[in-house]
Amino acid sequence: MLTSGIKHWGLSGCSSNLPRRKFGATGQESSPQSPTISYRHPLAVSVNKRHRKIMRILIKRTTENDFPKTENITRESFWNLYKPGCNEHLVLHNIRKSKSYIGELDFVAVFGNEIVGHIISTKAKIIDSQNNEYEILCVGPLSVSSVFRKRGIGSELLNESIKVAKKLDYKGMILFGNPDYYHRFGYRNAQEYSITTKDGLNFEPFMALELQTNGLANMKGKFFEDNAFVTQPNELIEFEKRFPYKEKLVTDTQLKH
Repeated sequence: MLTSGIKHWGLSGCSSNLPRRKFGATGQESSPQSPTISYRHPLAVSVNKRHRKIMRILIKRTTENDFPKTENITRESFWNLYKPGCNEHLVLHNIRKSKSYIGELDFVAVFGNEIVGHIISTKAKIIDSQNNEYEILCVGPLSVSSVFRKRGIGSELLNESIKVAKKLDYKGMILFGNPDYYHRFGYRNAQEYSITTKDGLNFEPFMALELQTNGLANMKGKFFEDNAFVTQPNELIEFEKRFPYKEKLVTDTQLKH
């Protein structure tokens, strides 16, 4: 699936894009009746210049009832960001129907009764020169509602994903993104682990995180995402009928990337 660039399936404010190929992620089903819930640190939200309001964000496992809302948040986050319109919400929809889906790593951020953010990590694989396959996680898409951005919600979602992935004994995570942002979570250039893209490339925004001690020591090879990340134009047109109309525009962010 050649595209105009590689882009991080994450927060629009922390994204990075390079010439070549678009990227994906996915895992294992869990019961929506028993969601993992974690109260995180309080986050400060500016109300105006004189007052600040403290909000508490709840990070919990996504349920099926949350699926439409998370797809809409993803659509709103990526719309006109890298191209006129977007397809990330369809990618998310398809991930949840794929064998790579991991219910335990599908999280929402909730403020009050409102879902304000979402992250998903999914099963992917590394294939070495001998065609041996190794399971690894792919992170994204990661989205936060526009009015709640730059409040640390993306960091809370990512930290929760890393914590749970370690408990589930996954060895590592892959993503494309802004190195200055993701280095703080421990991500490093995947070249340090002898992991390349499926095209055999390496560059700073292509990063890996080791979740277990020496977890990536033997995973040397090319990274492959699930086929759920490949969408077709007619499929997207049909899926768009589920959402309110939005105008597709050419924007400065597209030109920059």
